[in-house]
Amino acid sequence: MRSTRWHSVVVVPAVVAALGALLVGDHPFPGPTGLPGPAVESPRVVVALGDSTISGEGAGGYEKGTDGERGNWCHRSSSASVHKITATGVDGTINLACSGAPAEQVGLGKVTQYTEPSQAGRLAKIAAGNRVVAVVVAAGANDDPGFSHVLDQCVQSWFNPGKPGCGEAIGKDWQRRVDAMVPKLVRALKDVRSALQTAGYRESDYQLVVQSYAAPVGPDMARDLQDLSGCPFRSEDLRWVRDTAVPALTAGVRQAARQTGARFLDLSRAGVGREACSSPNDPNREWFRRLAVQWSDLHNDDRATHALQESFHPNANGYAQFGRCLGEFLNTEDVAAACLAGNDGNLHAATTVGPD
Repeated sequence: MRSTRWHSVVVVPAVVAALGALLVGDHPFPGPTGLPGPAVESPRVVVALGDSTISGEGAGGYEKGTDGERGNWCHRSSSASVHKITATGVDGTINLACSGAPAEQVGLGKVTQYTEPSQAGRLAKIAAGNRVVAVVVAAGANDDPGFSHVLDQCVQSWFNPGKPGCGEAIGKDWQRRVDAMVPKLVRALKDVRSALQTAGYRESDYQLVVQSYAAPVGPDMARDLQDLSGCPFRSEDLRWVRDTAVPALTAGVRQAARQTGARFLDLSRAGVGREACSSPNDPNREWFRRLAVQWSDLHNDDRATHALQESFHPNANGYAQFGRCLGEFLNTEDVAAACLAGNDGNLHAATTVGPD
């Protein structure tokens, strides 16, 4: 599936038409258009690009070589959401995301993340030997917003009750940070399109989906877990994260998707009621990791600085739900949708995503 051998073929229009007829379903992905690229019989794949929220950070089961080996901490998990989708006409899934990746590393260029080169550059090679029918991107939070660092600052504020909380300290500058992120994400998304064009694709040959971020914590937290046993956050900071920081970040990601003609999947409310520390009696109901410490790593100089890396990321159950919703979205023609919990307790792709 990961072959990088270039093929140079011209697809007969009649074959294209026949292929399209065979793929009739809820939402068949477009077939090859006749440009140079992979052969008709090439595996049809969905590829994930981006940062920790799509790499699978927090779920464990990381691919060999991405769990600190030789400085690679990308933490690509076998439980990542892209591997949990069910979509019409898809033979396989490939994850190129890397924890902590900025938008520039997702795009083309020389920026590396944890030793890994451009994700879009790697996508171009994959697209030469596989028929890429969809690319799902989750990026932007590690640019100017620095969302993971913000959560760290929120935790630090819990230790210093005499100082302003993270919401008060960062809030006045948050919208500026988000606004500064948007053009960087736009450039990365354009680079993704450019990479596929280089591989012989037209925009009509594939779907480009941009997903936003879920709030990992919220104000409805169990009070006896609002400390180092689970989630050391101030109540006012929990409200700020859920009600201000994440919605503003979501609007910025939506704007970047709109500017590049990409589809948009809103995950901002996907974790409501399932946040870290929301279920004191049954932690398995939660879809996000609590404060997580890899204690054994603290005794290893090469790993100690990453001992908390998994904290407040989705867990395997969360990624399974996000993948379920993503798969539903890929099977529709909707330009935008939101992952919301249905009556069955599972996430579903709802077409109402809130105001533009």
